[in-house]
Amino acid sequence: MTDPDDATVIRPAELAAYLAARMCHDFISPASAISSGLDLLEDPSAQDMREEAMGLIASSAKKLADQLSFCRVAFGASASAETFDVRELEKLAQGAFAHMRATLDWNVDTPAVNKPAARTLLNLAQMAGAALPTGGIARVRAVQEATSLVIAIEAEGPRARLRPEVLAGLRGEPQGEGLHGHWVQAYYVHLFVTDAEGRVFADAQAERVVFAATLPT
Repeated sequence: MTDPDDATVIRPAELAAYLAARMCHDFISPASAISSGLDLLEDPSAQDMREEAMGLIASSAKKLADQLSFCRVAFGASASAETFDVRELEKLAQGAFAHMRATLDWNVDTPAVNKPAARTLLNLAQMAGAALPTGGIARVRAVQEATSLVIAIEAEGPRARLRPEVLAGLRGEPQGEGLHGHWVQAYYVHLFVTDAEGRVFADAQAERVVFAATLPT
C-alpha cells in the first residue's frame, strides 16, 4: 500500500465497507433468529411452540452478545484500552468458539498484552476456528521472548483448510476471486500487524493449519 496510484490499493473507505459487511453478515443470523422467535410468541396459532420460541430467542441473543463483545475488541472499537488482560481475551475467544464446531485450547504465557497483540490473538483464533468447518481443536499459544510476543495458533482436525483468500490477505495481497468476508479479516490483520512492526504468516498441511505472528511489546 505504498503507491497511491496502484489500482490494487484498497482505499480506507472500501476496507471499512468490507469490514462492516463482514460484521453485519455475522450479526444478521442471530438477529433474524430472535425476530423469528418473537414472531412465534405473537402468533396465536403457535402457542404450543412457546417454549421452543423462548429457547431460540435466548440462544440467539447470547450468540449475538458474544459476537458483539468479540468484535468490539477484535476489530478495534475498544479504543480506550491500550492493554488487555489475557483472561478477558480468552473469555471473548471462548464466547466466539461456543458457536463454532471447533473447540479452543488457550494457553497464553503472559498476564497482559498490548492492543495489536490482543487483536492478533482474537482474529487469528477466530480464523483458526473457521479453518475447521467440521470440527477439531484450535490451540492458541503465546510466549514472551525478549521484547517480542510470539504467537502460534494450530488448527487441527478433519477437513482443516486454509482458504486462498485468507492466505492472500495475510500477505497483504488484494482480494481475488474468493469471499470478501474471509479476505478482509486476514488483510486487516496484515495491516495492523505491519503497522506495529510485526510479522504474520500461515501454513497448511494435511488436516492442519498454522497461523503465527511476532509483535513487539
